[in-house]
Amino acid sequence: MRATFVLPALLATFTLTSLAQSAPQRPPITSVSHLAVYTSDAAATEHFYTVTIGAVKMPDPEDPKGVRYVISDTQFVEVLPLPAGAGKNRLDHVAFVTSDAEGLRTYLGAKGWHVPAAVETDKGGTRWFDVFDPEGNRVQFVTAGNKPLISGLPKNAISHHIIHVGILIHDRATEDTFYRELLGFKPYWFGGMQDTKVDWVSQQVPDGHDWMEYMVAGGPGTGIPESMSQQTLGVLNHFALGETSVDSAFKTLQAGNRLEGRHDAAPKIGRDGKQQLNMYDPDGTRAELMNLHATEKPCCSAFTADDPAN
Repeated sequence: MRATFVLPALLATFTLTSLAQSAPQRPPITSVSHLAVYTSDAAATEHFYTVTIGAVKMPDPEDPKGVRYVISDTQFVEVLPLPAGAGKNRLDHVAFVTSDAEGLRTYLGAKGWHVPAAVETDKGGTRWFDVFDPEGNRVQFVTAGNKPLISGLPKNAISHHIIHVGILIHDRATEDTFYRELLGFKPYWFGGMQDTKVDWVSQQVPDGHDWMEYMVAGGPGTGIPESMSQQTLGVLNHFALGETSVDSAFKTLQAGNRLEGRHDAAPKIGRDGKQQLNMYDPDGTRAELMNLHATEKPCCSAFTADDPAN
């Protein structure tokens, strides 16, 4: 009697194996690429990114109305003109590097996620596509072309590494269905202003050590709460520049008279045990200098993955 079940069982095994092999695999997602923000004062914003941050201004091949402020051969801040009706929002999108933009687009589409019909390509061969996460935040995935963004590292950049980007979210579990379950982002650390409340949740890219940070705020729902100010939103939607020593970077900025506008009076230790210094561009987007490694014990949770490195 058992022999009669052998052939169907073998066929079922073969079918499942074939389906698993034919299903698209997720290409590596390795690092932060950039974030794109809006400006209402292009000249003041240029001063902040070229003088305070020390980035190099370059054309924006993705949008001729925008510019890029490049801090390394792979990372930059993209600045776009403030569109009509933008209100208090100054974040357009965050972006991550993948080894295969088309492969990732295909993978997400096969998993039932809404994706564009094709990737976009610029003259340098860089390929990218945009999707929206469960709460409507625009996320871009980028595969670099055959040339670096810039030859050599910008000599005045206060850092050459964007180690994380942060975005306003409302529901951690909902966002996890995209970033953790579908894309494979890895838990790194979580904490809050109080030990019993989670305000920040960090998860590293699946194939690297840069991370994205949920800034949990605003109560239930999606989008920007009506009561939230532009200043508060700029604190939440932010990026962080990695430093070996924030204190040394702060002294460099002071010595060069590069600290203008709104910024912390001095470095401080964050709840994650890492030294940090907050600065704000003219529209309120926060640029956070952050030590690569903690110097004190973090609150709330231990680090569960390796720190980034320069």
